[in-house]
Amino acid sequence: MTEGIGLTGAATRDDLLVLNGIDVDTGDYLTPGLALADVASALRGDPSSLPGARELRRRRQVDEDHLGVVYGRDPQDLSSVGWGVVAPPDLDPAVLEALAPLLRLREEQAGDLFRRLELRPGEDKDDFLARHGMGPSVVDPRKVPYYLLLLGSPDQVPFDVQYQLGVSYAVGRVDLADPEACAAYAATVVAAERILDVPAEAGSEPTARRLHLFATRHPGDVPTALSASRLVEPLHGELRESARAWQVGIDLGSGATRARLEDLLTGPEAPDLLFTASHGVGGRGAGRDLAGALLCQDWPGPLAARGPVDEAQYLAAHHLSARSPIGPRVVFAFACFGAGTPHVSDYPGGPDGDGELAATGFTARLPQRLLGSPAGGALAFVGHVDRAWSCSFLWKGLAAQVTPFQSTLLALMDGARLGWAMESLTSRYAEIATELALRMEGLRRYGKRIDDADLVGLWTATHDARAYVVLGDPAVRVAPRGRAGLVAG
Repeated sequence: MTEGIGLTGAATRDDLLVLNGIDVDTGDYLTPGLALADVASALRGDPSSLPGARELRRRRQVDEDHLGVVYGRDPQDLSSVGWGVVAPPDLDPAVLEALAPLLRLREEQAGDLFRRLELRPGEDKDDFLARHGMGPSVVDPRKVPYYLLLLGSPDQVPFDVQYQLGVSYAVGRVDLADPEACAAYAATVVAAERILDVPAEAGSEPTARRLHLFATRHPGDVPTALSASRLVEPLHGELRESARAWQVGIDLGSGATRARLEDLLTGPEAPDLLFTASHGVGGRGAGRDLAGALLCQDWPGPLAARGPVDEAQYLAAHHLSARSPIGPRVVFAFACFGAGTPHVSDYPGGPDGDGELAATGFTARLPQRLLGSPAGGALAFVGHVDRAWSCSFLWKGLAAQVTPFQSTLLALMDGARLGWAMESLTSRYAEIATELALRMEGLRRYGKRIDDADLVGLWTATHDARAYVVLGDPAVRVAPRGRAGLVAG
């Protein structure tokens, strides 16, 4: 069978859809190839509507310059757009106590638009917003703040709630190992914010900041060949040209080893921003401790690999010493399960054949470790829940489509708050999801033809795009405003 690129860039073999991710027990891909015809048949027979379709269509049709916030509000100013914490009723009170310094800081910054909100058991996004006077609409921070920090596990605050709130709001989650990790995280964010708020001395040269890209490329491995050549290499070129005030480095292929990644996270020359592209580890043997660990270049690839993946070939949470501070302020990882694992996959073909991945959804251990380091952690982690697909950056045979990633990283480099910087990725989700909803409506109501590749491609791209989430406070910043040295191109 020949390998190629499908409609949206998902790796395919003839009429098969090949999913990403490596099984730690076998060294093979987590899910066997799925027949496009079988997936398309299941979609045609599913009468359910796309979750959040109304909100996605509204966003697509009314995508203002200010994006999710009502006109006249500045999304970089918390006193203008607000900041809120959302907690389930069963949250350990010690977590709120540990996070108190962060909450006090945000209340100081947001003033009257600071809110403490509760997500009740069984509530979805619509129920939660309606209880606070909000329907499908741009954000009115007088009712619900634009920046929302969810507290608790995906079992307490489901990933679906995070996805759908994220259509209009800037949303992050804190779900760390224990209250001590939460206290360490709060201290890290407060210290970073205070430093950024100190005015630079007149005539002083700004400190040079660094972005680094890290990407594996294994022999005979279509997914990493695509992410290296069609995502990371173009990003490297675009960012070097666009943000002249930053140093932009790269490790690609042979240099992307576990030792190198560990050094980029904890070494003396760790960058301010780190972007990685690799396989994520999964499978039953991975469990909660290893799911989402980052597979490095040390793994020989699918042609040579036989049997379990060696521990020396991936980076997991337990490989990072508690005594070592985490250098990057924000880590963005393109990898399966990098941010977390849902209870049931959005995609068919789970270990049991029914899409079930775990007894309950959970946040990945590696980002928990990065944020909750007792020696000082990262401010935030951006990653993928469930499997990541190459349709994130490929589309219908066009050249690499890296603009949403480029825009998000440039905004961070220029001092934007993370949740607002993520709006570029959210806009892509809204656009693709709206197209899928319109095509499905045409199919069901009018019998309009849609071929298997188009249907599966749009469906895959929609679910892939919505699953990028922020772990950590969505209001964090990496640099002072206007420090990227942006060059118009």
